[in-house]
Amino acid sequence: MGQFGFGQAVRRVEDARLLTGHGSYTDDLGQPGDAHLKLVRSPHAHAVITGIDTGEARAQPGVLAVYTCADLDAAGIGDIPCLAPMQGRNGKPGATPGHPVLARGRVRHVGDPVAAVVADSAEAAEAAAELVEVGYEPLDAVVEGPAALADGAPRLHAEAAPGNLALDWEIGDPDGAADAMAQAPHVTRLRLVNNRVVANALEPRAARGSYDPETGEWHLATATQGVFGLRKQLAEQVLGVAPERIRVTTPDVGGGFGMKIFLYADQALVLHAAKEVGRPVRFTADRGEDFTSASQGRDHVTDAALALDATGRIAGLWVDTVANIGAYVSNMALFVATQAGARMYPGAYVVPAVYGRTRVAFTNTVPVDAYRGAGRPEAAYMIERLMDAAARELGMDPAELRRRNFVPPEAMPHTTATGLTYDCGEFARVQDTALQNAGAAGLDARKREARTRGKLRGLGHASYLECCGGIGSEEARFHLDADGGVTLSVGTQSNGQGHATAYAQMIADKLGIELSRIRVRQGDTNDLSRGGGTGGSRSVIMGGGAATAATDKAIERMKRLAGHLLEASPSDLDFAEGRFTVAGTDVAMSFDAVADAARRGDLPAELQGGVDETAQFSEAGLTYPNGCHVCELEVDEATGHVAIVRYVIVDDVGAILNPLMLKGQIHGGTVQGIGQALLEHTVYDADSAQLLTASFQDYTMPRAADVPDFEISFVEDIPTPSNPWGIKGAGEAGSIGAPPAVINALVDALQPYNVRHIDMPATPERVWAAMHGAG
Repeated sequence: MGQFGFGQAVRRVEDARLLTGHGSYTDDLGQPGDAHLKLVRSPHAHAVITGIDTGEARAQPGVLAVYTCADLDAAGIGDIPCLAPMQGRNGKPGATPGHPVLARGRVRHVGDPVAAVVADSAEAAEAAAELVEVGYEPLDAVVEGPAALADGAPRLHAEAAPGNLALDWEIGDPDGAADAMAQAPHVTRLRLVNNRVVANALEPRAARGSYDPETGEWHLATATQGVFGLRKQLAEQVLGVAPERIRVTTPDVGGGFGMKIFLYADQALVLHAAKEVGRPVRFTADRGEDFTSASQGRDHVTDAALALDATGRIAGLWVDTVANIGAYVSNMALFVATQAGARMYPGAYVVPAVYGRTRVAFTNTVPVDAYRGAGRPEAAYMIERLMDAAARELGMDPAELRRRNFVPPEAMPHTTATGLTYDCGEFARVQDTALQNAGAAGLDARKREARTRGKLRGLGHASYLECCGGIGSEEARFHLDADGGVTLSVGTQSNGQGHATAYAQMIADKLGIELSRIRVRQGDTNDLSRGGGTGGSRSVIMGGGAATAATDKAIERMKRLAGHLLEASPSDLDFAEGRFTVAGTDVAMSFDAVADAARRGDLPAELQGGVDETAQFSEAGLTYPNGCHVCELEVDEATGHVAIVRYVIVDDVGAILNPLMLKGQIHGGTVQGIGQALLEHTVYDADSAQLLTASFQDYTMPRAADVPDFEISFVEDIPTPSNPWGIKGAGEAGSIGAPPAVINALVDALQPYNVRHIDMPATPERVWAAMHGAG
């Protein structure tokens, strides 16, 4: 293993460029002469559009075009599609009413785009947008999922979704779970609110579209998590053209968290407008637009019941959820609200009978879709809060109740009642290691000491399990460059995870060359024929699989070159540590010598053309990373303020490519999970459906002072057999384990006040109210 190879804590090669201002983001790509797009957005959450007068706006100096839905319909511009239609109970498909690029006859959330102005400057576009006169007939609105499904609630899509029901979906065995509830000597029940959050990537959404009238081709440069999926939607559903006529590129991206997977109105509009006005068109969202139009996350209300037998073993699980997906069906919303999380209901436990029902509701809010973890945090929060509550009701140690119910290692592979097969894991070992590392045995003394300072101390933990990794397929291209370096093109997209370093490490390890000689290209539909993009902690497994497969093909081609030069059969050559060696001899050539020879013009015809190999990879299964988060916190008894004083994590993410980058991913996800648990809260006015938390003045994001140093360790001796490297994936792990660990710790701290549960976010006001309401 080289100093840059698999398992080494290599610093990220891209950081120097990004931290010194040499990154290139979508908004940096603008050129003189670009036109600018400004969207006119609805100030109402629900209203009929009685008319749109664009005359004065069109007449303003510098204005090139103004579009409404009528203009787009006349031009044949299609709606934003649902990419994951789901079948509900009794085989009934989910409702997928149109999601127009610009509102068609009615607006359904504050920020719904109604018109688009294109002008020769951003200032002219914004000024003209103010002059677009839209007539509205306001309608009643609804913002909460359960309220939307109630009789008499305002209807958003009356024909397609009567009663605002987008999908009624189920999983598992209703009879078996009902029997378990009826017969069990103990049933723990909780109502849980998984609060809505705003993605808030550092870089807002941005897009630049151009059109070449000579070739009839468009070019979209935009901040995404994958260019190929976006191109497919734009070609097949929106513009109605062959995919080859659209090139999509993505430069550096400042965070995505799921939100930048999806197609947005602005991306379609800059392409349409570029063709119409005859020049490139740019759009960059301001922070307020991201709050009112970029997909949001979570927003579930769940009634859950856990049945336990007389020995404390789980007999059954019943889950009834209302998932709020907002005003329209975003690309993956129906899948994320249902199957993505519900398959993980059993968590790390043996649960003989499971039934889950999810009713997906339309409301007058920003559409909801995948946010870091995409359903798995909701599932983990549900089962881990139930386990803690059940332990308290039974008078048991929460760790012991979990230990009694974990799937044991000897039962692997284990098929759950929801149809997944866990391949490996030692959940009790991971939990016990985490609790030992956190000093859980000394908690009582720390509680007594804290009380002398007017603080309530608590410790909670959560054993998370997720499903990710081997999803779809990927393609990669290996090109041997003129300087002897390698350009690797991949179909995934870094949003800050460090892909350029990860892929380079995998290739450097195989080739035995320096990391700096490997260049990673991503985000260009012209480079490859396909790409699955980034999401579901799949990139290193799937993109890495394609990258190493392409490298293996390149090595085989270079063996043929080396064989010619060494007058040996390629089958007699070995390649290791950067050298091609004739087996059983000391006759050898270095990688660099063969690379130099590959560029010569005197080679036989079949060996000319350099080294340029493409490979696809799909031979990987799902993986099940797991771990235990232990949170210790203090509550100020006078104010309800919560301070996390210690946070310990033990993760089993299989084999580790780069422990330094891995810890960075765990840090980021955990901070986001803590943010949801204690701080972040998307609030809509119940009557008007106005977004009350529409800026950082009103929406609290976690800061460095809100989190402690994380104490992280890994169990590295349980590789998954699902892929060649034993990697399980880690990008979303922190956001899954943190919310239940924090709330479990908080409930533990509040035991002197007999608090059984508190919903996220546990703000000081909520904590104080819970203490005094139950005291």
